[in-house]
Amino acid sequence: MTDMSEDTHSPRRPLRPLAHVLRARDEGRNPDLIERENLRQRQEVLRDRARRQAEGRLLVLGLFFVVVFSAVGLKMAGLATSAPAEVRTGVAGSQITSARADIVDRNGRLLATNLVTQALYAHPLEMVDIPHAVTELGRIFPDLDQATLLAQLAGGERKFVWIRKTLSPEQIQQVHDIGDPGLLFASRDMRLYPNGPEAAHVLGGARFGQQGVRAAELLGVAGVEKAFDDRLRDPIRQAEPLRLSIDLTVQAALREVLAGGMHLFHAKGASAVLMDVRTGEVISMVSLPDFDPNDRPAPLTSGDQADSPLFNRAVQGVYELGSVFKIFTVALGLDQGIITPTSMVDTKGPLRIGGHRIGDFHNYGPSLTATEVVVKSSNVGTARIAQQLGGERQREFLGKLGFLEATPVELSEAPSGRPLLPQRWGEIQTMTISFGHGISTSPLHLATAYASLLNGGTKVTPTLLRQDGRTVGARVVSEETSRVARSMLRAVVERGTASFGEVPGYFVAGKTGTADKPKPGGGYYKDKVLATFAGAFPAHAPKYVFVITLDEGYEVVNDQARRTAGWTAVPLTAEVIRRIAPLLGVRPEIEPTGAIGIREARNGG
Repeated sequence: MTDMSEDTHSPRRPLRPLAHVLRARDEGRNPDLIERENLRQRQEVLRDRARRQAEGRLLVLGLFFVVVFSAVGLKMAGLATSAPAEVRTGVAGSQITSARADIVDRNGRLLATNLVTQALYAHPLEMVDIPHAVTELGRIFPDLDQATLLAQLAGGERKFVWIRKTLSPEQIQQVHDIGDPGLLFASRDMRLYPNGPEAAHVLGGARFGQQGVRAAELLGVAGVEKAFDDRLRDPIRQAEPLRLSIDLTVQAALREVLAGGMHLFHAKGASAVLMDVRTGEVISMVSLPDFDPNDRPAPLTSGDQADSPLFNRAVQGVYELGSVFKIFTVALGLDQGIITPTSMVDTKGPLRIGGHRIGDFHNYGPSLTATEVVVKSSNVGTARIAQQLGGERQREFLGKLGFLEATPVELSEAPSGRPLLPQRWGEIQTMTISFGHGISTSPLHLATAYASLLNGGTKVTPTLLRQDGRTVGARVVSEETSRVARSMLRAVVERGTASFGEVPGYFVAGKTGTADKPKPGGGYYKDKVLATFAGAFPAHAPKYVFVITLDEGYEVVNDQARRTAGWTAVPLTAEVIRRIAPLLGVRPEIEPTGAIGIREARNGG
């Protein structure tokens, strides 16, 4: 058989080669067989070539499908084994992020965190029965405006409608039960406050900012949430909780007692501040009435904002706090060497100056010692000391204590709590300010000043962040003046207007203040007061200062309304100290005696 391998690399040979034909005739063979054989071989070569081309094409196609299916399989395996991640919806070229760090108390207890929930929206064009769906949604969400929602869904102009920004698990199931394919859910984070109204005014609250279907910004709206908004939203520090100075257990106990006292004394509002006397850390801050930051109410659009539960009385409320200021006047007199604790002060009254009359609640006789001026709370005696000091020294001293500026505490509302000062600081203003009238400040101002005066005489700065150690501030009074001031305030509790503030074993020191509330049009109410008790414990080595106020509180005794702080704020504070001192680790130096709770007997002051 002729080798046909050359046929693929050489010019095509004829089917009847002449030499082969002649040889076949000589040998007696049929020359036509040569042509047939050559034709067969040529066809076999063509078939082999076509088969090899087809096999090559099938091989390439098979390899292509193997590669494609392998890639798809690997991607599906990766998706099946990876953790689910929330889709971020871009807005204005940036991503919406709901990242927000937790907030904890000084001991690491959770105050605020994020919780994954669902939002509800609708695609009207995909809805089957819009009226039925709206009716069912109204049953699930009673506050839903069904008429407005129906107009949005049935109007035919909108392709997307938000219905609810957060849902509970029960509500999610109820919406599922409606069965309308146009009602859809979107995962998102919401801010959760697991302790409800505890520390509501400190935390403030959060709201949604930019929103997408799969994510929504969480923005601080008040309190520390707003003051530290950038810090809490920083992705780098998201795993690091913001640690506050607040003690949650103390906060809960103080709020419970304050709420009970507010009810017992028929008060329209109350506030309390508890501060570390050395560091300025706010251990507890309560303002009543309060609110639940999980369901933050809307601000008032008319009327007095102080009537809103959002109003922080401890920081935003600026009041004439009354006789609690007298210790500052006496302390300045001591520090300037003008008086000593036993100096006799003229208390003959009433004192008349420039058409104004200054008198005392009781007639204390012609004179009292400087200590008794504080113990008996003499307006006339305090005004006499202020006369000797003068307005310039008084103003400078109050400035050192922080009374002339808004407190620097880390709350977004703090700047609004700026003190109200007299336009002219003359002699009469100096005298009235000496006993807490003519100047309006917040309870937090007062707590800060008491801490600076009683801790040995060094300035403290109020803070809501836990401190690692004490930072010694500028000196405001000498250590001796601070010691004498503590002993005077202790005497107020032992034998003065705050005798119901005694808590056995804790040596409470403090001063009462009962200030008539000003009328909007001028003058003062005769039957509305702000009662305040401010002080520290233990008196000989103070650890904590307190300020507790009751707004328009009173108690009826023998058919007479008793409104002074000695009848209201003082016994309430005593109960507070009984409750919180053990929580703070302050051990009594003697076994406590007497009944637990607010006593039924009352005194004046």
